[in-house]
Amino acid sequence: MSTPAEQQLAPMTLEDYADRMSRAARTAADAGLAGLVVTPGPDLVHLCGYRPPAVTERLTALLLVPGRTPRLLVPLLERPDALAATGAGAIEVTGWTDGGDPYRTAAETLPPRGRYGVSDETWAVHLLGLQRALPETSYSAIGEALPMLRAVKDTHELQRLASAGAAADATYEEIVRVRFAGRRERDIAADLSELLLRHGHSQVDFTVVGSGPNGANPHHEAGERVIEEGDMVVLDFGGLKDGYGSDTTRTVHVGEPTKEEREVHAIVREAQQAAFEAVRPGVACQEIDRVARRVITDAGYGEYFIHRTGHGIGVTTHEPPYMAEGEELPLVPGMCFSIEPGIYLPGRFGVRIEDIVTCTETGGRRLNNTARELRVVA
Repeated sequence: MSTPAEQQLAPMTLEDYADRMSRAARTAADAGLAGLVVTPGPDLVHLCGYRPPAVTERLTALLLVPGRTPRLLVPLLERPDALAATGAGAIEVTGWTDGGDPYRTAAETLPPRGRYGVSDETWAVHLLGLQRALPETSYSAIGEALPMLRAVKDTHELQRLASAGAAADATYEEIVRVRFAGRRERDIAADLSELLLRHGHSQVDFTVVGSGPNGANPHHEAGERVIEEGDMVVLDFGGLKDGYGSDTTRTVHVGEPTKEEREVHAIVREAQQAAFEAVRPGVACQEIDRVARRVITDAGYGEYFIHRTGHGIGVTTHEPPYMAEGEELPLVPGMCFSIEPGIYLPGRFGVRIEDIVTCTETGGRRLNNTARELRVVA
């Protein structure tokens, strides 16, 4: 029987992408935008399935205007690649030639007045070019104007995220069998990268291996430190599988942990569980952060929980929504995000436990299912 990581995934269809573009245009109109200008990056991949062969100074932009056929403007030499994208059948694909003015071409599609949403990754040179061609327009980042654009996942996306999570879980189950003591952090990080790729990832985004005092740095870059008996080790790793992200963290211990180490780990585990149990439709994202933070604060470690509780995940490993104070967006079925509280004791050790969770109609569902107990490794 195949595991979730090995199961064949149904391909994305033209209808999937056409529906996403249609919904995006409607959502933009509802937000008071004249349209969207989507340049290379996660928004473009999500909306039409096109990932340019290279991101250069040549303008590539999907232009979405309510009531009009979507138009993808690309350098002429890359038009064959654009036409091969799954969503291309729902788009007018227009090539522009070197020496031409792509911004004037874009202005033929975009109404001359109004506020447009632009991808967060849009190069300044392209935004300035659009402003010159359309002087009576203004622009807002899509991430701010439409924070929910990619936040709610459809069935195909949820399947891919579950598969990526299962592959990360399989990676963890193998890494805890290798020897830690006497090896460098970077050696364990290399093992994690190899295992993620072996379990189907096409891209490894990060392999945090924080041993001993390095574990107190949440984004520690694995280095030359030799892992020793008695070290707590934070393992945080993930990447892309079938175009969708994985991201999980477990904290292990080399040899038997002390009473204090066990207690700190238990507090983080309790905070992670409490935050998971708080997931349900209608709950504000910030409430997930508050629940986790309350457990850690009540245990006397509040000042050592130094980051948000979670972030969204999809075609990138970090994206909206964010489980952080001030984020009042309500949870909606189909949202996927991390829950990853931690305690970081400077100069000593750190503990973090992270799962990807999706909100369902009745609560939360974990996409990572490895044991959350403190694992002892050799």
